[in-house]
Amino acid sequence: MSKPLINKDIVSSQQVRDAFVNYFKSKKHTAVPSASLVPANDPTLLFTNAGMVQFKDVFLGQEQRPYNRAVSVQRCVRAGGKHNDLENVGYTARHHTFFEMLGNFSFGDYFKQDAIFFAWEFLTQVLKLPEDKLWVTVYEDDDEAEKIWFDEIGIDQSRFSRLGKKDNFWSMGDTGPCGPCSEIFFDHGEDVAGGPPGSADEDGDRYIEIWNLVFMQFEKTADGKMTPLPNPSIDTGMGLERVAAIMQNVHSNYEIDIFQYLIKASAKAVNCNDLKQQSLQVIADHIRSCAFLLADGVIPSNEGRGYVLRRIIRRAVRHGFKLGGKPGFFSSLVEPLCQIMGEAYPELVKAKQRVEKSLLREEEQFAKTLSQGMELLEKELKQLNSDTIPGSLIFRLYDTYGFPVDLTGDIAREKGYQVDEAGFEVEMDAQRSRSREGSNFGVDYREAIRTGIETQFVGYDSLEVDTQLAEIIKNGEKVNSIEKDETGMLILPETTFYAESGGQVGDIGRIISSAGEFKVTDTTKSGKAFLHHGHMVSGKFEPGDKVEAVVETENRRATALNHSATHLLHAALQNVLGDHVMQKGSMVSSERLRFDFAHPEPMTEQEKLTVERLVNQQIRANHAVVTEIMSAEDAKKAGAMALFGEKYGDEVRVLSMGSFSKELCGGTHVKNTGDIGLFKLINETGIASGVRRVEGLTGATAIDAMQADSRLLHAIAAQFKTTPEQINERIKLLTQQLKESQKSAQALQTKLALGTGSDPLADAVKVGDISVLCKTYDGLDAKALRDTMDKLRDKMAQGVVVLASVNNTKVQLIVGVSKALSEKIHAGKLVGYLAEQLSGRGGGRADMAQAGGSDAAALPRVMESAKDWVAEQL
Repeated sequence: MSKPLINKDIVSSQQVRDAFVNYFKSKKHTAVPSASLVPANDPTLLFTNAGMVQFKDVFLGQEQRPYNRAVSVQRCVRAGGKHNDLENVGYTARHHTFFEMLGNFSFGDYFKQDAIFFAWEFLTQVLKLPEDKLWVTVYEDDDEAEKIWFDEIGIDQSRFSRLGKKDNFWSMGDTGPCGPCSEIFFDHGEDVAGGPPGSADEDGDRYIEIWNLVFMQFEKTADGKMTPLPNPSIDTGMGLERVAAIMQNVHSNYEIDIFQYLIKASAKAVNCNDLKQQSLQVIADHIRSCAFLLADGVIPSNEGRGYVLRRIIRRAVRHGFKLGGKPGFFSSLVEPLCQIMGEAYPELVKAKQRVEKSLLREEEQFAKTLSQGMELLEKELKQLNSDTIPGSLIFRLYDTYGFPVDLTGDIAREKGYQVDEAGFEVEMDAQRSRSREGSNFGVDYREAIRTGIETQFVGYDSLEVDTQLAEIIKNGEKVNSIEKDETGMLILPETTFYAESGGQVGDIGRIISSAGEFKVTDTTKSGKAFLHHGHMVSGKFEPGDKVEAVVETENRRATALNHSATHLLHAALQNVLGDHVMQKGSMVSSERLRFDFAHPEPMTEQEKLTVERLVNQQIRANHAVVTEIMSAEDAKKAGAMALFGEKYGDEVRVLSMGSFSKELCGGTHVKNTGDIGLFKLINETGIASGVRRVEGLTGATAIDAMQADSRLLHAIAAQFKTTPEQINERIKLLTQQLKESQKSAQALQTKLALGTGSDPLADAVKVGDISVLCKTYDGLDAKALRDTMDKLRDKMAQGVVVLASVNNTKVQLIVGVSKALSEKIHAGKLVGYLAEQLSGRGGGRADMAQAGGSDAAALPRVMESAKDWVAEQL
């Protein structure tokens, strides 16, 4: 491939990210962090699949931000739902389950002119891409965008195309914001097959779309209608991987720095020397989506987001096993992923240990059934007298061996077979109706590390202890030393470090001696041994060394606040919602708390407020937090609640906060509830059928959140020119005024449609004894069109009214028939006949029916045909 003269200071993926964000910051854009892969308050999406998702409510006018220009680098997943690329991932140069989208956004500020200028300047002046390597497209009806490209940017008109709705009209999904767009393509050169956009061979790989500029003007609803957005806005998206490929002078996304690093790590993990194996591309892609989904709180399961995650994990694991990998290879890739992407996404590094554990569990679980399932498949294929694997076999592999249907499809494709997905769905429907009993996959809880050491925890009252290094573990094996920059696990006979359990994360801190320092990044249990995970900062440790274990004070203190608040929250939920509330899971860290519980429906706003108030009452009561060691039987008699998923011995630790809360708990806590300071409930969602999740903040973190809310409220009040106390009434008033204005506007539209000086019925024609009136209006909304039809029909003893309204290329139709005629002339049948000619559909009653269509050019002919249709009915 010939090398274009590009900016040699912007090569790596991180440099591309930085250059993009810095450029738009210089254009007065606010840099906004990537949102979670789990869309907030958006039931229309499985995952965040574009940069604009976190701004959807802003585009719709339902949310205000303190800025009207934004730039972001958004992590995205496309697997499942409309955007399902899973089966192609690893087999093409640019299909991914996970990708990063560079985006700049305008919320009612600049529009097409600046959006186009910014894009062109960034590509040609910052990245220094040659102009003759770029090709531009616009929507076929977008004269404005074409004029900007030609007259103001001055692009070569021979490198320009107008394309139709399929290519240049963008929508996020089946519903949501949409509008015409302009796309910029990069020409990879004559030695790559393919033609420019819009040509017969455009599907080749020569011209690759790199940037999509969406001119956001409409919202599409579930019924297909498009309504104007409050303010025309800009949403752009540019694939980081595609731009990085250009800057690194490669053609396939899998050749860029991130993927090459992960492909090499994957090859090492499965002991494969052939870096061209497509399975390595599958694994390298899938570790990104799986790790980030887990970091964002998605849990592998058999439904919803969790099932999509499980499908991706199992597809990657199957490809790894095919290359000779063993259970644990996939989870081992989280470390290199953090190394190559951790700078851009520190939240991934923070969640590293949790992600690794989740992946390892899934690998081990799937490994138990994969070989058995493959044996069954091989046996059945030998007996198959067709090139299609039947749905019954696909279902058996799914139901008994945990094979997602797309994984079976992968295997089938490799072996030259097709799959009967329709037959599989029939079997799935039958299974749902049977409501299969039992859902436990039988996870094997074998200890990952075998050791005879029993660690004594002495960290309830002290954060430091002098002890002796018992064992050192590296790569799962006992070793005789650990040196600077090496990672591993240290085992001590006694420790002040709390090991992850009961939902509380493990402590962090240092293990030090005169011989060196080991940084502890997590603490877990293996049997009765505590494993201190981390790396040597300096020096060298050997078993037998005298060391001091020192827990990081602030992290422990913040975690204790959240853990104690979780106990109060549990009791408050039972108090407010009922005794059926049972813990289903929890996560307590230094940053926040998360609590999952059994409850059949979402909490009301009043219930959430009451729970939050009750927790804070108990904090202000400043109860002493009392711990007692007693028998499990005595604890049960005392009414202590047991935690979800925990196992208890004969003696248990009971933690009480006054008479309000009493639970079995081995975690670390505050001395008095008043130490918590403040509790703020920040979120409540459903995570499974009958399971709710609440999240909360405590202490200074809660205060920061409340201050942020207060600042936002004051900013909103200022926008509405009122006080925070009066904002609700102000919004109600403005909403009522808006409704009245809309009502007046519709009435005015109807009045104008009916005419002021002339009789609108003068245009009616006679078909036999029946008056038929056909009229077309520009821009009349549905309500005004209906009102106009009603008034015209009421003036006709025996008449048929056919009205049409054209908005851009969309046509709305309404047909009204006098009641005296409705037995002869059926409005629903007439509107269906007309809509079909307009490439639309519709229907309704005998006296009134509505339809929509997209072929506005055919409208004059269609309206004429209405009279002929009426004549045929007589």
